[in-house]
Amino acid sequence: MLTADIQKTKRHFVPEDFTVTTWDALEPYFKDLLNRNIDSKEALEQWLKDISELEAVVSEDACWRQIKMTCDTTDKSLEEAFTYFCMEIQPKLQPYADALNKKLINSPFAQELDKDKYFTYLRNVRKSIELFREENIPLQAELSVMQQQFGVITGAMTVEVKGQEYTLQQASKFLLEHDRDLREEVYRKIQERRKQDKDALNDLYTKLVEKRDQVAKNAGFANYRDYKFVDLGRFDYTKEDCFNFHEAVKLHVLPLVATINQHKKEKLGLDVLRPWDTEAEPENVQPLKPFNTGKELLEKSEKCFAELNPFFAECLKKMDQLGHLDLESRKGKAPGGYNCPLAESGAPFIFMNAAGQMDDVTTMVHEGGHAVHSFLAHPLELSAFKEYPMEIAEVASMSMELFTMDKWDVFFDNAEELKRAKEHQLERVITIFPWIATIDKFQHWIYEHPQHTVEERTEAWMNILNEFSTNTVDFSGLEEYRKLSWQRQLHLFEVPFYYIEYGIAQLGAIGLWMQYKKNPEQALNNYIKALSLGGTKPLPELYEAAGLKFDLSPAHIKTLMEFVKEEMDKL
Repeated sequence: MLTADIQKTKRHFVPEDFTVTTWDALEPYFKDLLNRNIDSKEALEQWLKDISELEAVVSEDACWRQIKMTCDTTDKSLEEAFTYFCMEIQPKLQPYADALNKKLINSPFAQELDKDKYFTYLRNVRKSIELFREENIPLQAELSVMQQQFGVITGAMTVEVKGQEYTLQQASKFLLEHDRDLREEVYRKIQERRKQDKDALNDLYTKLVEKRDQVAKNAGFANYRDYKFVDLGRFDYTKEDCFNFHEAVKLHVLPLVATINQHKKEKLGLDVLRPWDTEAEPENVQPLKPFNTGKELLEKSEKCFAELNPFFAECLKKMDQLGHLDLESRKGKAPGGYNCPLAESGAPFIFMNAAGQMDDVTTMVHEGGHAVHSFLAHPLELSAFKEYPMEIAEVASMSMELFTMDKWDVFFDNAEELKRAKEHQLERVITIFPWIATIDKFQHWIYEHPQHTVEERTEAWMNILNEFSTNTVDFSGLEEYRKLSWQRQLHLFEVPFYYIEYGIAQLGAIGLWMQYKKNPEQALNNYIKALSLGGTKPLPELYEAAGLKFDLSPAHIKTLMEFVKEEMDKL
């Protein structure tokens, strides 16, 4: 029986009342582990459990520091607490982590560990040993702090519309309005506000690229891309697979995007589709308003999840009980949305910026899918077993977006609105692929040319952006805004090279949705089975457990796109 009545992991090695304050208080536990005599396979397994417990204590503390800071970027004390961890604790942890990894690999009893159970764990440990360099510790600490400046800069961005101040997330609701002049005005205000900080974001990114390149060179890699592929544990695909994915998007997705945009233009009765028109509805059609408050969004999401599987809804309820949700957009809150797993608590934290729009429903069920994954993986024995690859993590979230579509009547009273919501979702499934390919290809270019100037970066961005554009949206006169459009992508600043995962996982999610259309119960069972494995199996085996093929080939992508197109045509 699945249960969301998750319990905080009981401590056996670290005292129950211990909290992370200073390195001096934390270090004795690492010394104990490093100096411990391991004289049997059983002693080694107990030692691994104690490492896991200590990792969970430290990881959860770091997560809470980041959560609190993103919930309020104006409180300097929260930023300082996070910075303290990054600069004073994290750097001192790393040499111990490396020494503990070597102690494990060098232990004669490591050979006796169950090969099937520990395969991916030991593979990751060897990878960490390979990458570790003492001289990278201060660089990585600085990067952790610098990356958060993106949220500080963008969290302060607001615009005034009709005499009232809005965050950029809140202001984007006006892009759904019938009044085309108002849409254009708000679009330009948002872009102008971003433009005000273009130099600050360019400078920040230049410094990040410089430091990341140094990290890679220190570790003996030709560039940061090659380093990061190893760091992210991309054991099962290569940069060439990414390039194949880019080509497949051009061949099999861009024509569908062109069709979608042509349909929008006709629906709105326009001669030319401009960027402020892409989310609008015709004059006689009201913008979708699925909820008003964060509370209502949560209640409706719980109902929606309950219809799929009561366990999914229980996960959200448990998080609400624990105060692990911050859903509504407000000034001073960092942008974006995330689900943050909490290694000790088990119940993760969902952060997002809801403003009453259809996209917020998608974000909520997306992060809810991540949350279900966190709950399902929590019972696994070691913290490391719960660290699953991003390519399966995003299958958890993106599949939930598609599974829940048939249950969205909880958000919409009439059939016409429900149909429009589904259309919006399927359009998004297709139109996100070119952006994923653009961001991914841009990152390859950035780190292959780490010494580039801002002008060269802009030129490369525009070339790549145009490569994945259909020319069905008219940007004439808006070129300056387009040149800066990469700056809104949080991943470039905070989690480099983490983006192609969304494309890979979207393919997996479409595959699971195909299963769901034929046999809902079987598809949901496959979903739960795969997510319950956490990170204990290699990526192709996790996909196999979900009844999927791990395949980035153009032929496979063509098949999936044809299926989505058929489903859209039915609507």
